[in-house]
Amino acid sequence: SAIRFLMESDSLSYPEAVAELAQRAGLQVPSDGHQEPAMVLDGPLDALAAAARIYRVELKRSPKAVAYLKERGVSGETARLYGIGYAPASWDFLSTQFTDPGHAVAAGLLRKKTGGNRVYDVFRNRIMFPIRDTRGRVIGFGGRALDDDPAKYLNSGETPLFHKGRNLFGLYEARQAYRGAMRSVLVVEGYMDAVMLAQYGFPNVVATLGTATTAEHLTLLFKTAPRIVFCFDGDRAGRGAAWRALELILPEIGGHRECRFMFLPDGHDPDTLVRQVGTEGFARQIDKALPLSEFLIAELSRQADLSTLDGR
Repeated sequence: SAIRFLMESDSLSYPEAVAELAQRAGLQVPSDGHQEPAMVLDGPLDALAAAARIYRVELKRSPKAVAYLKERGVSGETARLYGIGYAPASWDFLSTQFTDPGHAVAAGLLRKKTGGNRVYDVFRNRIMFPIRDTRGRVIGFGGRALDDDPAKYLNSGETPLFHKGRNLFGLYEARQAYRGAMRSVLVVEGYMDAVMLAQYGFPNVVATLGTATTAEHLTLLFKTAPRIVFCFDGDRAGRGAAWRALELILPEIGGHRECRFMFLPDGHDPDTLVRQVGTEGFARQIDKALPLSEFLIAELSRQADLSTLDGR
């Protein structure tokens, strides 16, 4: 059965497999109103799936977190699509949910205190964005602080399941949005950028996880679509990031593969721009994206004296 399949493939207990299937089908599992006992975990994937469910529940219980998402323009449907949740402002909220925290530590959800066996929550008072692998399994999280934490965004640490340079936020959701082949994929830098573009009609969007584009990212992207459109800030830092991506992608270009670079107006990121100009306006911006060849020639021209034959 589907329940048995999930139990064996994702190491879920029977109730957790039922809850996972219900969530995918948009159904509510009846509850008797009693507090759930601490969970027994079979592995790090189990811990991550459980944490994602817990965070989703906590989002509904936090007026502050809900107000933040509404202020940013995130709809309830979009929040459900991406499994957005909330990690309460407590050092031990998540750790008390598990009878044995070992798997949650291995998953990067909890951290051991120095010189002891006690653990504490890695994510506190943050909007939580689950990061899924290509099979749809939660392998890590990105958390956006709701206070003045200097680390505004925090990703899960590197684990055997999660590597920033090998995974992309929103890739699973983008692939699920298309029944047939995807013609192009948009690459942005932030979770909220990806979420808002999807909400405005661009589900073919992914986000890097606080790191520069890597060769592993390109492999995933070109398996998804033949055209990549990078969205970068139009400032010096954005053009530098675009150049680094170009250097990586040049050996991969050829045949049906294509790459374009979209530079945003000053003071905008994809989130603010799409909310200002709307779906049609943002689509026009994508249409204006520079082909790789034009960006390459333009950047090299800055480094040469084109008034000379050698420069040209």
